Amino acid sequence: MATNSGKGGFWSRKMVMGTSVGAALVFMVIGVIFWGGFNTALEVTNTMEFCISCHEMEENVFQEYKGTVHYTNRSGVQATCPDCHVPRPWVHKVVRKIKASNELLHKVLGTIDTPEKFEQNRLKLAKNVWTAMKTTDSRECRNCHNFAGMNPANQKRRAAKRHLFAMQEGLTCIDCHKGIAHKDVRDQLTDAEVELFEAPVPAYVRKVPEEWLAFMNGDGNSDQAGAKPMKVAQAAVAAAPAASSGGSDSSGVNWGAVEPREVVLFYPGQTGMEWILNGSQHGGARPFIKAGDRCFDCHEGEQEMMGGKMVGGEKAEDTPIPGKRPGIPMQVQAAHNGEYLYMRFQWPATDHVPVPFVEGGKMDPDNPTKFALMLSSDEVEFADRSGCWQTCHQDARGMTDAPDAAAIAGGKSDLLGDVSKGITKYLQESRTEIEIRGREGKPRGGWDKLKSADEIKAEFDAGKFMDLLRFSAGTNKVEDGYILANRVMEGGQGAEFSASQEGGNWVVVMKRKLKSDQPGDVSIEAGNYYNIGFAVHDDFTDGRFHHVSLGYKLALDADDAEINVFRQ
Repeated sequence: MATNSGKGGFWSRKMVMGTSVGAALVFMVIGVIFWGGFNTALEVTNTMEFCISCHEMEENVFQEYKGTVHYTNRSGVQATCPDCHVPRPWVHKVVRKIKASNELLHKVLGTIDTPEKFEQNRLKLAKNVWTAMKTTDSRECRNCHNFAGMNPANQKRRAAKRHLFAMQEGLTCIDCHKGIAHKDVRDQLTDAEVELFEAPVPAYVRKVPEEWLAFMNGDGNSDQAGAKPMKVAQAAVAAAPAASSGGSDSSGVNWGAVEPREVVLFYPGQTGMEWILNGSQHGGARPFIKAGDRCFDCHEGEQEMMGGKMVGGEKAEDTPIPGKRPGIPMQVQAAHNGEYLYMRFQWPATDHVPVPFVEGGKMDPDNPTKFALMLSSDEVEFADRSGCWQTCHQDARGMTDAPDAAAIAGGKSDLLGDVSKGITKYLQESRTEIEIRGREGKPRGGWDKLKSADEIKAEFDAGKFMDLLRFSAGTNKVEDGYILANRVMEGGQGAEFSASQEGGNWVVVMKRKLKSDQPGDVSIEAGNYYNIGFAVHDDFTDGRFHHVSLGYKLALDADDAEINVFRQ
């Protein structure tokens, strides 16, 4: 009689660890169903609709996000919540989802269930995101953006410079782009926190693409020491006055043959050198200090926009003047004959805007406009980057940390000059110490930290001063001095000025010798580049309520100078 051999069919055949084919298939089907269900559920939580399904997100960060370029833009490419906040690699994504379970706890606890509670926790929440993105070299940003794919020719001057600096120093996207999609709370960080969150990471240093180096060098933005500044395209300003049509004036210069340079002066508010050097207030502080970036490198073409923020009190201005213009477009022409420097300045006059906190509405009723320029060599620290801004400090009169009359009287020194109206401009070379960040509540600046008279004289003899020329159009007063320990308004070789109004524009012409042996004067010689900056007190203004320029490079007969002094 035949017996069963004990061998089953195909589905009963044993496989690894004694599992039959049938059982393996069942487990496989269950696994696929589970895996598909898990991933489907995971992706459901990876949508903007899911993210804003709770009112905490929908009523707060989502409303802010809708006003940004990541929500709507000309290309129609939208970056949603998970694009920025959820990693794409599966392992990292699961880890992020596990960490997100903590948010469910706070949902139950009602930690941020009102706008008031959300604002109280906003900085903490932002720090968590910044830390995560810093740790991953802004991985989610780089899913869409990367340095190698950027075309610097299509970027603003400041953006291109900052991206080059980031590649060279080891910075990452989040170092500069906090608040890109939500309310920016970077200004609530302490200086120590700014240093921590935005410190370079050596592992993030990248090789700079050749096309970047070629573009930056060709545009005169070379990071190589000693590179001469290149002339750039003129800033486009709709209200700029027309260039001179030709002919000579009392100076004898044929201005029609002198190529003009457009320079936009802007309202600076209460932004002294300490503000520029403080990373928590000025995002460009690090490249300014570490990479030697000039204000011109980053902000040429943005002057009126910057002035608008300050003139309206949005930024760095405690006492805004409603209606004051944010910027002044100016035509600058320069010529020489081997002995004298001639400069012609032309800018549109403005209707009177009364100052609300001054009786009569005019700070200086005798002078409808005043014009000033400062000139220096590179001996003055930071003058090569900031021009005459180096003379402006947070403890000067009208600024945020200005000392009161009692403090000035207690620390008065003959080296301070006339302080009856407050502290005037000075250079840090004349001080033993300058407080930059206002640590522990200290006032910024160093008005009372004077070096000795002998030390200041040594700095002066070394050429560490700013040559200052000022002309008051109403009183026809000419002042020729310099700035080091304070503002000295006399003592130079003297200069000649004239002013007139032509076709709704102010026209100011200056004449001064190229070379001088008088103390406080900067002699101008062929082959050298000089730092120059301009200021206009328009509409009867006085003190710090002027418009100022960025720092420019001036040279004789040099096509690559930003202000070329043409020989006639």
